[in-house]
Amino acid sequence: MSEPIRPVAAGAFSDDERAAVYRAIFSRRDVRSQFTDRPLGEDVLMRLLTAAHHAPSVGFMQPWNFIIIRDDAVKARVQQAFAAANAEAEAMFDPDRRPLYSSLKLEGILQAPVSLCITCDRSRGGPVVLGRTHAPEMDLYSTVCAVQNLWLAARAEGIGVGWVSIFRPGALTEILHLPGNVVPVAWLCLGYVDELYDQPELAAKGWADRLPLTDLIYHEAWGRSG
Repeated sequence: MSEPIRPVAAGAFSDDERAAVYRAIFSRRDVRSQFTDRPLGEDVLMRLLTAAHHAPSVGFMQPWNFIIIRDDAVKARVQQAFAAANAEAEAMFDPDRRPLYSSLKLEGILQAPVSLCITCDRSRGGPVVLGRTHAPEMDLYSTVCAVQNLWLAARAEGIGVGWVSIFRPGALTEILHLPGNVVPVAWLCLGYVDELYDQPELAAKGWADRLPLTDLIYHEAWGRSG
């Protein structure tokens, strides 16, 4: 007979533990060009994947899979797919923004020791999933929680993560031979870093600034300030 389920203590973290959590949140960066050539060992990679696998998921459906890519030929195909889409993306911006856009390094696919594609299996859990009955997109949102868990764990390990999102629809599906029920959510570049920007890189390079939090908070209904 299995042991009965019992709640456990849910006290606050110590001051040092709490500070470490917030440090990981506030110093996390999207890394594109600071990767070192230090190898990423299987032990630390499994710690990151374990953190990702412990993300919250609606209906406990755990819709994610993790495709680890170390092969240079696969990375080269993905980098080519990025380059094709990035040229199209640049043309979508106003002419006065294109020079800055073209100066930005938006991926580290060939530089990072490891790439990771996190996917969402949209059929996991069957046709009816608790919590997804009226919001089918909750499986995608759950997968993004796994991405964030991994990202924060990586920051604590001194590992940089870069999320590459500029791909034509279907490009990663073709390269990675994904079945029809599986969609790629995030292509992540992973590697050790010695330095990070002291603010988000797009802010440091003049693309955008962080919005004031006070402008984003409403009370009781949309548009009602405190």
